[in-house]
Amino acid sequence: MDKNRTEGAKNQVKGTVKEVVGKVTGDKTKEVEGKIQKGVGEVQSDVGKARDDARR
Repeated sequence: MDKNRTEGAKNQVKGTVKEVVGKVTGDKTKEVEGKIQKGVGEVQSDVGKARDDARR
């Protein structure tokens, strides 16, 4: 499995946590940062999946 897939999944989880913390505390900046990090993680996971598929 490509490293980007695992790092992407990790970023998605971190982003989700950050987003929820932002919502709970009313910190819009933290909420947006979480959404961005989650999106970056999704793209990173997709890149890793594509690399894995290319190796086959």
